[in-house]
Amino acid sequence: MSKIVMMVAGGLIVAILAAVAYLELAPRGQYLSPAMLNVEGASLGGPFELTQHTGERITSDALIDRPTLIYFGYTFCPDICPIDVQVMADAVIVLEEKGIEVRPAFVTIDPARDTAEELAAYVEAMHPRMVGLTGSDEDIRAAADAYKVYYQRVDVEDSAAEYLMNHTGFTYLMMPETGIVAAFRNGFPPEQIAEDIEAVLSAL
Repeated sequence: MSKIVMMVAGGLIVAILAAVAYLELAPRGQYLSPAMLNVEGASLGGPFELTQHTGERITSDALIDRPTLIYFGYTFCPDICPIDVQVMADAVIVLEEKGIEVRPAFVTIDPARDTAEELAAYVEAMHPRMVGLTGSDEDIRAAADAYKVYYQRVDVEDSAAEYLMNHTGFTYLMMPETGIVAAFRNGFPPEQIAEDIEAVLSAL
């Protein structure tokens, strides 16, 4: 058998096994969507204490006292973050129109630049109920580690920004006591995210 044929056959086998694994791991009877990640059994989330954009400290328990969407990013992000955060905010608005209240929260992974004051202007422009969260390097690292969020500073030359931040970009739907119930990929419209959230919450 030629190497090309073997590679194609191997790729098909991997694809089939991946599909089977997905179907086996997918929660039985739970709503599934292309925008959603399968988080069944995932160890995501955990206790943290951060500083709100109002300057007050808040714990994860106090923040997640209702369905809460959490996104990790930074205000100086030139491309992905503003889009993702706006989608999150717009999805919350769609849900509000249906009588479903979900709290949007933005956690910075760039606390050196994202002060409470900087976050206040950012989140208030996105949604009046959005909570912006910052803290010390240790505070942010603890929260990011709990949510398995990768981030790293990247120095850049010939740019208005001294540095950028590489990071993962998922939106997490958290519930009091039970923790994570869904995670969303970027690149989907707010109407899809809102529909998925409504379906997930109705299934709980």
